[in-house]
Amino acid sequence: MEVEEGRAAIHEFNPDGSGDRIFASGLRNPNGMDWEPNTGALWTAVNERDMLGPDLVPDYMTSVRDGDFFGWPWTYWGDHPDPRADFGDVLLEARGARAPDYALGAHTASLGLVFYDGASFPAHYRGGVFIGQHGSWNRLQPSGYQVLFVPFANGEPAGMPEVFLTGFLNERGAAQGRPAGVALDRTGALLVADDGGNVIWRVAAD
Repeated sequence: MEVEEGRAAIHEFNPDGSGDRIFASGLRNPNGMDWEPNTGALWTAVNERDMLGPDLVPDYMTSVRDGDFFGWPWTYWGDHPDPRADFGDVLLEARGARAPDYALGAHTASLGLVFYDGASFPAHYRGGVFIGQHGSWNRLQPSGYQVLFVPFANGEPAGMPEVFLTGFLNERGAAQGRPAGVALDRTGALLVADDGGNVIWRVAAD
């Protein structure tokens, strides 16, 4: 575990790069991060672990508070122990890990995350979050390969996820593209980095 020190975490730095400290830990692979516009809370999308079957473990998005611990590598989704190893006393210490806020499906490789505060799309999208899902690599039935939208209300997810952008798998189920990062341009259009298709897609309202 010594080589893992400082990994699977969100770090905080001063603007000049000094003052490094761990803000939150136990997050296997927190990629996209953004501030929820109403509450100012930090949210992140997390790409969770593999090798526990096709339906475990759910990738997720979650709010993150200073000092939070989410369980990696000992537990997942709160205090569910990873069955592949006996962590002994360390597992007992990992009990009580915080469960994430919102599941995004197993093996979707959810990476990018951005809250929508633009004016290009209909009002329904304002305040909600877009999530780039890079897609599964070891699942017979592919999952991910899309951009999701999750509506928010009062600083919290407010409904089921909506498929916003697809077409990254062809009719044979082979990947033509793999969404990763998501961002907004100055006009409020959504930019989607596709590292499978080696392109950036710009999505705007008609």
